[in-house]
Amino acid sequence: MEVNKENSALIIVDVQNDFLPGGALAVGKGDEVIPVINKVKDKFDLIVATQDWHPANHGSFAANHEGKKVGESISLNGLDQILWPVHCVENSIGADFHKSLDKQNWREVFKKGSNPVVDSYSGFFDNGRKEKTGLGDFLKANGIENVFVTGLAADYCVKFTVLDALDLGFNTYLIADATKGVNLSPNDTLEAFKEMETQGAILVSSSSL
Repeated sequence: MEVNKENSALIIVDVQNDFLPGGALAVGKGDEVIPVINKVKDKFDLIVATQDWHPANHGSFAANHEGKKVGESISLNGLDQILWPVHCVENSIGADFHKSLDKQNWREVFKKGSNPVVDSYSGFFDNGRKEKTGLGDFLKANGIENVFVTGLAADYCVKFTVLDALDLGFNTYLIADATKGVNLSPNDTLEAFKEMETQGAILVSSSSL
């Protein structure tokens, strides 16, 4: 398919050290998305990224709840919350974008997850959908109609970014070979792909762009 540069944007979700092999919340083979993203970015004039940016006292960290373990669920500010390892703490090396990721010509970076009492998987909103990151308004102000989503992780932050993009009225494409999942359960990524397609996302491969 031909990308219309005038009304299309590439969204790079959370390709940060803590989500890559060796990181605190590593996605299996997550580093394999980097060369794919670097290759497709030249198809776009408008490129944005999201960045997990947590305070050390974030409520989604198991370490901040006595007696709780990673993978357990709690209620956080009225929302169901999976507890994660400490990751992507603001101003840490783990929160940095991977050095192999080509950041040339990025227009904006939208930080998320800074509020300690609510997590933020989506690049557009927190999980309670009460606070906006500004990404949606930025894309609309720049005349964007089509968004192409890449990054980590397919079954969490990428999925919720895709679903919110659809909800906001964008024609939404997932570059399927430019994302990998956490897979707390073995089929989580496959189920996420199905859910995104069911809601209206179009799955494409990088080679088709």
